[in-house]
Amino acid sequence: MTFNRLTLIGFLGQDAEKRFTLNGTPYTVLSLATKNSWKDQNGDWQSHTEWHRAVVWGEKFSDFAATLKKGTHVQVEGPLRSREYQKDGVKHRVFECKAQSILKLDRAEREETPTAPDGEPITEDVAL
Repeated sequence: MTFNRLTLIGFLGQDAEKRFTLNGTPYTVLSLATKNSWKDQNGDWQSHTEWHRAVVWGEKFSDFAATLKKGTHVQVEGPLRSREYQKDGVKHRVFECKAQSILKLDRAEREETPTAPDGEPITEDVAL
């Protein structure tokens, strides 16, 4: 058995960006920062920010993506994917989350988020 599911909770480093492939397929790119903090051997706090790329494919997400601005606190879930491409004759490999669910976590945004009859927030699930 195998399992590939990534959950990221962090802040957007820039506004969500809608793009199109060469054949016109829409997709939206998110740049998400997560931060890890710890005390070093001297008892001083250290921190490291890790940047993640999340990609959502298809048209359904475009309206929701327009509301995702720099600094928005979000939870992104989906499988981790890798892909390769060549640029200037050099082969590159990138890892990204193929986002299937995105939830705004900002308090003001949560208060405006519609809820289901059971009181649970309705998240933006992206059907693939």
